[in-house]
Amino acid sequence: MPADGGIGASPKRREDIRFLTGTGNYTDDINMRGQAYVHFLRSDVAHGRINSIDTSAAEAMPGVLKIYTGDNFRDAGSIPCGWQVTDRFGEPMKEPRHPILAEDKVRHVGDPICAIVAESREQARDAAEAIDLDIEELPAVVDMKAALEPGATLVHDDLADNLCFDWGFVEENKEAVDEAFRNAAHVTSVELINNRLVPNPMEPRVAIGDYNRASGDSTLYTTSQNPHVIRLLMGAFVLGIPEHKLRVVAPDVGGGFGSKIYHYAEEAFCTYAAKDLNRPVKWTCSRSEAFLTDAQARDHVTKIELALDAENNFTAIRTDTYANMGAYLSTFAPSIPTWLHGTLMAGNYKTPLIYVNVKAVFTNTVPVDAYRGAGRPEATYQLERVIDKAARELGVDPIALRRQNFVTEFPYATPVAVEYDSGDFHRLMDKLESRADFPGFEARREASRAKGKLRGLGINCFIEACGIAPSNLVGQLGARAGLYESATVRVNATGGITVMTGSHSHGQGHETVFPQVVADMLGIDPSMIEIEHGDTANTPMGMGTYGSRSIAVGGSAMVRATEKIIAKAKKIAAHLMEASEADIELKDGQFSVAGTDKSVAWGDVTLAAYVPHNYPLEEVEPGLEETAFYDPNNFTYPAGAYACEVEVDPDTGKVTIERFTTADDFGNVINPMIVDGQVHGGLTQGIGQALLENCVYDKNGQLLSASYMDYAMPRADDVPFFSIDHSNGTPCTHNPLGVKGCGEAGAIGSTPTVVNAVVDALKSGGFAVDHVDMPVTPHNVWKAMQNSGQG
Repeated sequence: MPADGGIGASPKRREDIRFLTGTGNYTDDINMRGQAYVHFLRSDVAHGRINSIDTSAAEAMPGVLKIYTGDNFRDAGSIPCGWQVTDRFGEPMKEPRHPILAEDKVRHVGDPICAIVAESREQARDAAEAIDLDIEELPAVVDMKAALEPGATLVHDDLADNLCFDWGFVEENKEAVDEAFRNAAHVTSVELINNRLVPNPMEPRVAIGDYNRASGDSTLYTTSQNPHVIRLLMGAFVLGIPEHKLRVVAPDVGGGFGSKIYHYAEEAFCTYAAKDLNRPVKWTCSRSEAFLTDAQARDHVTKIELALDAENNFTAIRTDTYANMGAYLSTFAPSIPTWLHGTLMAGNYKTPLIYVNVKAVFTNTVPVDAYRGAGRPEATYQLERVIDKAARELGVDPIALRRQNFVTEFPYATPVAVEYDSGDFHRLMDKLESRADFPGFEARREASRAKGKLRGLGINCFIEACGIAPSNLVGQLGARAGLYESATVRVNATGGITVMTGSHSHGQGHETVFPQVVADMLGIDPSMIEIEHGDTANTPMGMGTYGSRSIAVGGSAMVRATEKIIAKAKKIAAHLMEASEADIELKDGQFSVAGTDKSVAWGDVTLAAYVPHNYPLEEVEPGLEETAFYDPNNFTYPAGAYACEVEVDPDTGKVTIERFTTADDFGNVINPMIVDGQVHGGLTQGIGQALLENCVYDKNGQLLSASYMDYAMPRADDVPFFSIDHSNGTPCTHNPLGVKGCGEAGAIGSTPTVVNAVVDALKSGGFAVDHVDMPVTPHNVWKAMQNSGQG
């Protein structure tokens, strides 16, 4: 086995050869003979009644093939939501219709009203300007609390109010939690905002619909993290296309972060129009459109309370959250503030009683859904901010307070319905303390003070739940799809292998990491293994890539399929060597008979499988190909401890991150280099939320941060060189690889670490500031200092 080959090695990413040389194949690179182009005419008001649409002038313009309105799709299905939440009173959430094109009303700026299909993009755009719209603008509702007031403007006229659901978890804990707060020796509370974000992947969305009149088959090429799910949702629930007549292809995908999980109306439209016009139809999203159409993220307003006894043990946690759904329910939106948020409110701590209330609200804004971390960053931010504030109020060391309350015995059943299978939070903190040089902090603080700056130290501990599972559990919680993963391992006659997986890469390095797993099991070189993904026509049904599930769920499916390959290959090898199957061993690509010098090579066995001249046909059929579906019996639980040092300019409020140190538990690590990259990316996105990013609407529902001129993205000079470590992993106990997932950890652990550091810096300067809402921009920090005065 080459030193750079198997599990634990760090070979360079093989997919980077095409990405770095400009030979990748993204959806917009696909152009089909005779294709037409679509332009969507979108609402420029957040809320309005459509009185009339006159397309006659536009239809007569050069190149225009057809103009579609909501009337063309009244018989089509609604864009589906993939998760149903039941509220604390036992009632299902409100689930209003989400049309392909607006019907009767528009409900957010960017809501598509008309689709103009023409011979060129330019002709489609020109025609859009000739459409005469009569829209009666209505009052918009943007603020979540105002949306729930009596008499508030209704986003959906067929609903009694704007409340999607009022969720309580764990409802039977509520009275006991309230009693614990009445009896507490100390209570800390903090009100905070988890700011709304725009995902902004490098590649905007693209959809190309194609129809084969001879076969009756439809094909959609799209920028998707899970093409099989798009095929299921769009085919079964929107357009009524049988799955065997619908193919969805997602080629190279330039980033997603969650925003490309969902089924979007543009995908359904292009698929429909291709059949209707009998020619390919292509839509390419502009960056401006992406700000108005890609599902946005976060947008929670929360009050969290922590109760402690006289010995500073945590006794109860209580939270009240308003979660913005936007104008419609996106695919997984209801699960984010509920099951992916409430179940993580225990964090790393053995708090015996927890109650989480979430009110999900419709507003006249872009729909909200999962974004890197999806619910877990929101839970961690709340929890770690209130713990840090409690430590200050009690006058105790924030690390000591956390250590005192750490979970120490595993498995550990939390009061919020999940069971941590493994972990060692003290060891993570030990590693953080040794790497972050806490003893030297005061000297660094003095050096900053000498420059006129305030230096702060923030720490944070977190745990997350990855690889959402198992299917039977999430089905009870409202998931409308299974959450397994699949793999087919096809061995060729000469020993090369093609692995077809339901997981799909949008930057994670699947084509490098997955071969490492299979190669390690077989003892062959990873270069002999190719990965196929992203095409429903040649990959087994899978749930795609999100929630740090690729290696834990997708990789485990590959292990199970490869185990079947090995079992069959041993039967063939035993026959070739005239030995007992029980005595066959596989090591370094050689099958041998235990205790003898008899052996046959991997290639000899694979050739025999396809050229069965000397073959146990009565026992084993020819060929060497196996499929496995893997449905985990639990989440995986990565954890971490992070430290951040910032400098704050007291004259301007500007925050600069000086040091950032991490200690993560990802279980067993397949490729350390790729894990490093995933952590770097997650940290940068979390720092972006903490310092810079903020999606802002005015009171009329107009998006004020609708371009990079107004929406600040992190750049290289906004982040330091990170000091990261993931050498202290505790293996997951319930998947065959012992892995836990790493893709979202940085985004989950970074936001409270940065804000804790900023508050510490302001405190060191004598400012009576207990909290600064994200993003901690110079203006927000300066305002907090002015409002606080000197403490």
